[in-house]
Amino acid sequence: MEEELLKKIDEISDEMISGIKRIVQIDSVQSEAKLGMPFGEGVNKALEEALKLASELGFETENVDHMVGIAKYGTGEDYIGIMGHLDVVPVGEGWNHPPFSAYEDDKGRIYSRGILDNKGPTLSCLYALYAIKKLGIQLKRPVHILFGTNEETGFEDLKHFLKVRKPPIMGWTPDCKYPVVYAERGRSTYRVSTAIENKTVFNQFINEYILSDNGFGNKLGLNIEDLEFGKMQMSNKKLVDLEGKLGFDFSFSYPASIRNDTIERTIKSKLSKGLQVECIHNYDPVYFDKNGFLCKTLKATYEKVTGMDGTPVTTTGGTYAKIMPNIVPFGPSFPGQKGIGHNPNEWMDRSDLILNAKIYALSIVRLANGEND
Repeated sequence: MEEELLKKIDEISDEMISGIKRIVQIDSVQSEAKLGMPFGEGVNKALEEALKLASELGFETENVDHMVGIAKYGTGEDYIGIMGHLDVVPVGEGWNHPPFSAYEDDKGRIYSRGILDNKGPTLSCLYALYAIKKLGIQLKRPVHILFGTNEETGFEDLKHFLKVRKPPIMGWTPDCKYPVVYAERGRSTYRVSTAIENKTVFNQFINEYILSDNGFGNKLGLNIEDLEFGKMQMSNKKLVDLEGKLGFDFSFSYPASIRNDTIERTIKSKLSKGLQVECIHNYDPVYFDKNGFLCKTLKATYEKVTGMDGTPVTTTGGTYAKIMPNIVPFGPSFPGQKGIGHNPNEWMDRSDLILNAKIYALSIVRLANGEND
């Protein structure tokens, strides 16, 4: 059955690429909210078109308050969830071809904003499920492809979804890298503030502890490192305009070996009189058992399809896995493919989209029909 499924992906590959290009050609950068369009016209158009495409492929679809779309296969409460996103970052300058043209060169490389991050991989998952449906493969658990719309600018789509719908029992987001990512660093942002008359003390603190830092939190005594995640990182240092006050923000990408409340206590211990600090944003680290059913299954399917080592890895990035329970980052970028997604001339190869669909198709079947530990 599995070999037949891989063959079916090849058979529908032209149809899949056509469907991906159809969605990629929509400018879905977030814009001004309108009635029924919480993230603007372009994002809403991409959502509606993706659901229309899923319906044409024979799936039951649902539009959850114009925030998240669902393509469903099978029935039941406990579902396998695969969540990507249709919103994209602004295009910027330096493109060799129009950024929403889905231009494909003679070597099969497709250029467009969103082809990698994240429309191409998300639709590869949809077409992987389509191949399963075409073959009439029975699954013990239902599968939902979830189309997010606000991953790039705040996760408001998923926050709303989790208020009105159950999360999946397991699954992945195709918005990172291979092999399967069993852990993500935590991410926090802190703000130091004070009254304007305390400018001297404020500047002394910022210069001594933040600006002169080596990028790893050493001046604050936060130079944490562990074998799985590597070194803690400090970034995004900037003055902020606060009404009647002075403010400075900075962020940490931190390993699972330290808690955010420990970071906050450590910073507070360095403060001079008159300075305040608050954590204005935090996502705790994501951590899965790399020998558990989910990671073990995705590792095995990756190795079967690619022949490459599928040993689970960690990431410094952040995905929907930060707040969606029970899902891990899985694909779409292969080892060596870095610095593509948010840059000009974002690209993905036709062959890699097909390979992704094969990995995802086998993963769906094995997760849906396997026995969870």
